[in-house]
Amino acid sequence: MSAVTSSRPLHVVLGTGPAGTTLAEELLRQGLRVRTVDRSGRGGLPGAEAVAADLGSPAAAREAVAGAEVVYHCVNVAYELQVEVMPALQKVIVDATAAAGARLVVMDTLYPYGPSGGAPLTEDSPWRATSRKGRMRAELDGAYLAAHDAGRLPVVLARAADFYGPRVLNSTLGATAFPAALTGGTALALGDLDLPHSFTYIADVARGLARLGQEPDAYGRAWHLPTAPAPTVREVLALVRKCAGVPFETEVLAEPRPWGPFDEAFMAEYAELFYQHTEAQAMVSDAFERRFGMTPTPLLDGIGATVDWYRGRLAEQQGAGADGGTA
Repeated sequence: MSAVTSSRPLHVVLGTGPAGTTLAEELLRQGLRVRTVDRSGRGGLPGAEAVAADLGSPAAAREAVAGAEVVYHCVNVAYELQVEVMPALQKVIVDATAAAGARLVVMDTLYPYGPSGGAPLTEDSPWRATSRKGRMRAELDGAYLAAHDAGRLPVVLARAADFYGPRVLNSTLGATAFPAALTGGTALALGDLDLPHSFTYIADVARGLARLGQEPDAYGRAWHLPTAPAPTVREVLALVRKCAGVPFETEVLAEPRPWGPFDEAFMAEYAELFYQHTEAQAMVSDAFERRFGMTPTPLLDGIGATVDWYRGRLAEQQGAGADGGTA
């Protein structure tokens, strides 16, 4: 490693799911020095250092974030394991980041707010979680902010609504909708299609996280990442149809039950959060947009880019299938 390279501030991204990988790409695009961390160490991004680490291990976590100026916590775990695993993971990541003398940016959810009765969600909305996972997230967020206030390390929380975009598969606007839109199959929708529901574009998640990583004066609180004004789910599906150019049917789950990629185990865990689809859920990101001058990607543009990504993915899968059949 050259002296020039080693003198650049190090940004460490924990987790290489859709958010972590897209964030790492954004940081690299900005010319920053990036390390990705996951269990395999196969982050696969040209220009980034890929490290394998079990972040449940304090020693491994400390080694993984050593030398960092900013650490981004984009790690998630299976729904059925969250209440058991996330608190212990938080402690390890906070301790390791503090030991490194780094700032911590946490990829967060809307779960701490709980049911809002349809009221718009801002950073000032009360935390009224009723679910196990929502209460757990609220407790973790309180602990993050307490660590910041105590001077252990600078922490900022970055909240987003349901993800959509390239690489986003397991979401309410992911593999449940876009493959059907391109093949004329049946798309899945949850709850009431005529209620407003916010969706955050994954590239806006990455841009927002990267900006917070470089804005130490913005720490010690939660921010809502740039998110377009909430449409109804029916309006979103109409945009998907427009961009895909293929008619498709929609199956609506009025209550949680297994469907497609959402198996029985997942739906059993997700049932307590199904209120998100039976009341309006409109996340407002005006504060972030004003502070940082960053606007969300228009839904039509984001959905168009997502359709293009899924179209490429389907073509690759079909090509692989054809190659396999002639081998």
